[in-house]
Amino acid sequence: MKIAIVGCGKVGYTLTEILNEEGHDITVIDSREENLLNLTENLDVMSYVGNGSSYRVLNEAGIRDTDLLIAVTNKDEINLLSCLIAKKAGNCRTIARVRHPEYYDEIRFISEELGLFKAINPELAAANDIFNLIRIPSASEIDHFANGKANMVRFSLPRSSPWNDKRVKNIQVKNLPFVICVIDRSGSIIIPKGDTVLKTSDSLYVMVSPENLPGLFEIAGVKAKPIRDVMIAGGGTICYYLAKKLLENKISVKMVVPKLDRCNVLSELLPDAIIIHGDPTNQTILLEEGIERIDAFVSLTDYDEENIMLALFAGEYSNAKLITKVDKMGLDRMIRRLPLGSVVTPKMITAEEMIRCVRSMQSTIGSNVEAVYKVADNRVETLEFVVNSKSRVTNIPLKDLKLKPGILIATIVRTGKVIIPSGNDYINMNDRVIIATTQKGLKDLQDIMEVG
Repeated sequence: MKIAIVGCGKVGYTLTEILNEEGHDITVIDSREENLLNLTENLDVMSYVGNGSSYRVLNEAGIRDTDLLIAVTNKDEINLLSCLIAKKAGNCRTIARVRHPEYYDEIRFISEELGLFKAINPELAAANDIFNLIRIPSASEIDHFANGKANMVRFSLPRSSPWNDKRVKNIQVKNLPFVICVIDRSGSIIIPKGDTVLKTSDSLYVMVSPENLPGLFEIAGVKAKPIRDVMIAGGGTICYYLAKKLLENKISVKMVVPKLDRCNVLSELLPDAIIIHGDPTNQTILLEEGIERIDAFVSLTDYDEENIMLALFAGEYSNAKLITKVDKMGLDRMIRRLPLGSVVTPKMITAEEMIRCVRSMQSTIGSNVEAVYKVADNRVETLEFVVNSKSRVTNIPLKDLKLKPGILIATIVRTGKVIIPSGNDYINMNDRVIIATTQKGLKDLQDIMEVG
């Protein structure tokens, strides 16, 4: 596909890097020449210095031949105007980053009027991710597939787990289907086979249906009590979206907010939350407000360093589930060994959601990619394909398919039913097939097969 990206900040750079790696023809537009110089020094892409909401600039950058424009500047108005002009001038599909809550509340009307393919709100997406981690406290990461019929959850094996030192093929349980897709062992990635032995503290990525999640955690020996009260450090937009969703689900919320005017706003917007005016990094305040007794602590200040230190403090003084926001993409790799609980990076969530949109536009022979998630520090992709025609992977027992190395067929969803496949199962027309792989850039389900 020919893709134009307006905005070369952290999200724009990440999008360009991933989409360029997948073979798309990319043109990046930004008003700051220094950003584009840094980009073109590292990536083989076209760049254009100028205002991405200018008809002249978009026209000179080739918008008439463009399949998709993605607008990710730090200003919603520029993003929306860029999409409007691109739609009118080039009749291409458009994706916009829209951050302001008032705009996003009206996004259905805006999308219809501007012809947007997708609008993505980074703060709302991050809040939804955090809420899911609170809703399922045993998991440290959750991704949804097949319209929510299958979940991939990440959790670490505790020392008391009955799975320790057992082979994968020996832990299957009748009437509780699941599949271990990925093992992260001290930073080394394993796509497991039946003879793979599980070890204490392995971080497992497991595909399972939502209704079987409680049973999965029980047999794996992973214990966590339901979360009934949450303390949030910070008062930004993510905090608002998260607190609103928690309160709607009868979970009590206490927020420590540094700015008095923001406290007043949040008190009006969230009358059922406890809003405390104070410095979230003040340990005395956190102790006075009962940090030792809370079920979950979420660090959402504007500064990564503060969030990291707050999570470490909360972990020392409580048994709370920890969720830590880190804005600097790539920093999570440096801090992965720190006890920070679940690390959430809003910019990466935004980039990944946009990548999923791009993948969903790509129809290919035999199937198309409906969704893609990157896990284990982007070293593994989990992809959902929709099988829309016969191909060399259909109507053949899975045990007879010659798969490329590092590929595991995790789940088949057929007429709404989740199937954890065995070697005797088949892939049929209209199935949704979910795979986990260390192979990058798979665009068609047939790409899982060895050539020849």
